[in-house]
Amino acid sequence: MLVLNQHNRYHAGDHEKDVDPFLEHINITSTDIEATVAFLQTAMPEFQIRGGGEGIACKRWVHVGTDSSYLSIEDRGASEKGPHRPYIHPGLNHIGFVVPDSDALVGRMRHAGYKEGNHVLDHPFRKRYYFFDHDENEYEFIEYLGDNAAKKNDYTR
Repeated sequence: MLVLNQHNRYHAGDHEKDVDPFLEHINITSTDIEATVAFLQTAMPEFQIRGGGEGIACKRWVHVGTDSSYLSIEDRGASEKGPHRPYIHPGLNHIGFVVPDSDALVGRMRHAGYKEGNHVLDHPFRKRYYFFDHDENEYEFIEYLGDNAAKKNDYTR
């Protein structure tokens, strides 16, 4: 069991780690795993299949991402999107990824014919583009235009 002490250090048995918590994965259900993987790899060619198989409650699952984070995508037999309406019903609204080159990403996504959402380009320190996968899940792709945390996290604009 990991325990956080007053110095933000984790203790796990005999091991002490200086690690900030981070999001390792998100688990989503898809009507078509291959289409979801294609969407993600079009946006971020660096994403690789980390593993996959069959589950007890799901027909099939795939982990796609990098060595440090991934999306767990499950096929549970659904053939159509459920009743959740993002930004209206409680639940997931969109998934955000930091990318190194948003212009290249936008070119790949447009060329592949993915539906575009909002673009937020009026910020001096970041560019944000939104695209939808085949299940109408929304993904935000953010390119930060510098390493300064205060500027990256400026929400006054």
